[in-house]
Amino acid sequence: MTSGLWELVLKGIWVTLQLLFFSALLGGAVSFAVGVARTSRLWIVRFLAGFYTEVFRGTSALIMIFWVYFVLPVAFGWQLVPMWAGTLALGLTYGAYGSEVVRGALNAVDPAQREAGVALSFTPWQRLRLILLPQAVPEMIPPFSNLLIELLKGTALVSIMGMGDLTFSGKLVRLALQESDEIYTYILLIYFVIAFLLTRLMRGLEKRLKAGVGKGGPGKARSGKGASGGVPRQEPLTAGSTGSTGVGAVGGGAS
Repeated sequence: MTSGLWELVLKGIWVTLQLLFFSALLGGAVSFAVGVARTSRLWIVRFLAGFYTEVFRGTSALIMIFWVYFVLPVAFGWQLVPMWAGTLALGLTYGAYGSEVVRGALNAVDPAQREAGVALSFTPWQRLRLILLPQAVPEMIPPFSNLLIELLKGTALVSIMGMGDLTFSGKLVRLALQESDEIYTYILLIYFVIAFLLTRLMRGLEKRLKAGVGKGGPGKARSGKGASGGVPRQEPLTAGSTGSTGVGAVGGGAS
C-alpha cells in the first residue's frame, strides 16, 4: 500500500479508538447507575432499571445505530454527528449488558458485609461506597473485559453511517487497490492487536484491585500491607469484626 493509504488506515484507527473510549465511558456510567438501581429497595426504581435493561439487551446494536442516526432527526428535528450517534447507541446498548454484571457482583457480596454496615450506622451510600463496591469491583473486571472487547468489535457497525473508522477506511483502501485479501488481513490483525492490549490492561487492573482487598495471591500483599506500600490493608467489614474504624461494638451487639 502507498503512504497515503496507510495514512487513511491510521486515521481510521484513531477514530475507532476515540469511539471506543467515549462509548466505554458512557457504557460504564450506565452500567453502574442501572446496576445499582436494580438492587434498590424501591420497586419502581428496580422496574425502570429492569425495563431499560430488557429493551436495550433485546434490540440489535446495528438497528439502534440506524435509529439514533436516522430516526431521531425525523422525530425530534436535530441531528447528531456520526461520532456522537455511535457513542450514544453503543454506550446505551453495552451499558445494558454491563448493568447485569454490576448487579450480579453486588448481590454476590456476603450479606454479613451489609449487616456490618447497618450495625455501624452507615447510610446506604456509605455501605455501597465503603463496603460493597471495593469487594464487588474486582469481580466485575473479567466480564467487563469481555464486554470491552465486544464493544471494540461493535465499533465497526458505525461504518454504515459513513464514519471514517477502521472498517470504513479498510473498505476505501480495498476499493482503491481492488484487493480484498491483503487489506482485510491487515484490518483483522489491527483489531486483534487492539483487543490484546485491552485484555492485558484489564488483567493488570484486575490484579491491582484484587491486591487492594487482599485477593492478589502470594507476594501481592505481604505483612498486612496493601499494594501501595506501607499503608496497612483494611480488612473487609463483617458483622463479627471491628474493621478499620476501631469500633468494637459490632461483634458484641450481634452476639
